[in-house]
Amino acid sequence: MKVKNISKIEGRLPIRDPYIMGAYHFDKYPEGNGKFGPKVSLAGRNIRSDFDNKNEWRMYHGENIPGFPHHPHRGFEIITIIPEGYADHFDSKGSKGRYGQGDVQLMSAGSGVLHAEMFPLIHEDKPNPLRLFQIWLNLPGKNKLTDPNYKMLWAEKIPTAVVEQGDGKKVTVKVILGEYAGTKDSGALTHSWAADPNNHVGVALVDMDPNFEFVLPAVSSTMNRFVLFYDGAGTIEVDTYKMKSNHLADLDGGEEIIIKNGDNRAQFLILEGEPINEPVAAYGPFVMNTQQELQDAFREYQVTEFGGWPWGDKETDLVNSKDAGRFASYNFGKEMDKPTV
Repeated sequence: MKVKNISKIEGRLPIRDPYIMGAYHFDKYPEGNGKFGPKVSLAGRNIRSDFDNKNEWRMYHGENIPGFPHHPHRGFEIITIIPEGYADHFDSKGSKGRYGQGDVQLMSAGSGVLHAEMFPLIHEDKPNPLRLFQIWLNLPGKNKLTDPNYKMLWAEKIPTAVVEQGDGKKVTVKVILGEYAGTKDSGALTHSWAADPNNHVGVALVDMDPNFEFVLPAVSSTMNRFVLFYDGAGTIEVDTYKMKSNHLADLDGGEEIIIKNGDNRAQFLILEGEPINEPVAAYGPFVMNTQQELQDAFREYQVTEFGGWPWGDKETDLVNSKDAGRFASYNFGKEMDKPTV
C-alpha cells in the first residue's frame, strides 16, 4: 500500500525513526509593543506554559516575548525551519543569532547544550506571523556524546530545484537535507544520521503551482516517509487519496508516489529516512539508548548544567537588538556568518 495512513495534525506530528519528534507552529502574532512582545493584553494567558490551540497565537514559555527560554538537550539533532517570521537563538557554547524568512538552523545537541529560541515581534506597525517547523532527528548511539554543533542554512543559499511544465506552471523544492529533482543539499552536520547518503534522510519544502504534479521516486522499502500538507486551499491528491491542509500522509518509501494539486497553490513538507533501529530511552529534552544513559544525562545536567548559561541567569526573554538583522555568531563573536543579500 503506497499510502499507509493520513492523519489530521493536532499537536505533534506522528512521525517515526529516525525522527523523534516533529512540531508545526503557525502563530498569527499581532503588532509588536516596542519591546518585542505582543501589543495586546496577556491577561488570562497561562504564562510560561501557553500552548492553547484555541488561540491564534501562543506565548509558549515566554513571559513577555513569545518563545522558549533556555533549556537543555542531549542526544539528538534539531532541525528548525522558519518559512515566515523570525527566531532569536542563544546557546551555552557562546553562539547567538537571528534567522527566519526561509532560513533553516541545524543544531546537534550531542553531549549536551543549553539553548534558547525566542520569537521577537519586530514589527510595530503590522502583524508578525510566525510559521515554524521543528524536527528532532535522532543521533545513533555512537554519536550521542559528540561535541554540540550548530550551522545556519540561509534562505538565499539553500539549494532549490525548479521543475517546470510547458504552460509556465512549476514546482519549487527547497532541499534542506538529501536530494530531490536532481538537486543535493549543501551538507549535513558532521555526526548527523543524514551525513551518510545510504541513510536516505530527506527534508524538503515543496511549493506547487495549481494543477501540477510532483513525483517522489521509489527509494527504499525500509525507509520511513511522510508528507505534511501545511498550507493551501482545497485538497491535494496523494496517490489516489485526497488530503486537506494540516494533514500528514505516512507513505511507503519503496513506492513511487505521485502528488497532484488542484486549482490552488499547495505547500508541503517532506520528511524521510532509514530508521536507526536502536533502542530509544527518551524523557523531555534528553534522548538516549538506555535508561541508565538517561539517568546519567539528568545527573550530569544537575551537576554541570552542560557548562552553564553565559548570557545572564536572570534573563528569561533574551533577544537580539531590533536592528540586528539576520546573522549567526559563534564562540562568543569570534566567528560570524550572515546571509548574502
